[in-house]
Amino acid sequence: MSKQSGFSLVELVIVIVVVGLLAVAALPRFLDVTDEAKKASIEGVAGGYATGVLSARAQWEARSRPSVTVGNERYNTVNYDGMDFWLTRAQDSSGTSTDFRDGYPFALNDNGGSAPGSLNDQNCVDLMDNLLQNPPQVDTVANASSNDDIRYSAQADGSNWTCTYVQQEGNSAHQFVYEIRTGRVTVTLQ
Repeated sequence: MSKQSGFSLVELVIVIVVVGLLAVAALPRFLDVTDEAKKASIEGVAGGYATGVLSARAQWEARSRPSVTVGNERYNTVNYDGMDFWLTRAQDSSGTSTDFRDGYPFALNDNGGSAPGSLNDQNCVDLMDNLLQNPPQVDTVANASSNDDIRYSAQADGSNWTCTYVQQEGNSAHQFVYEIRTGRVTVTLQ
């Protein structure tokens, strides 16, 4: 006669209860993984963006602070990674303070003309597209609202000289802001 062996009903119930308790304790952690991934994503993009800003400025310093004269004004400019950028300047040609720190990118120098006197959404889109090696899809707020492929919307605040980039994935309102006056990049997680 062979003796059958296996789990008793009590042992099975105990295992099921323990597995259930583990699932209840772990489930909230798994549900929170998506939001944590979005936070990590924007922090990574903002970190890469800040590195691009500082690298462009470092390139300008390494090349002995190149500038061009257009009319009677001198403008800072640099070729960074194959793209020409207009950079901020602390003083205009008459020596008057501009309330900016020297050497931070604010627009593409794609026509060789004078630097733009104001900031617009397209400047912010161009900055992200050209400061990062492999940028995520970015576009203006209007275009991002109608296109699911856009990962970040870009919006300029011309009076404060800032570019705000808002993560478009899911319902997050995570964002980072590039303060052109100082070169600072700040992340805000919602």
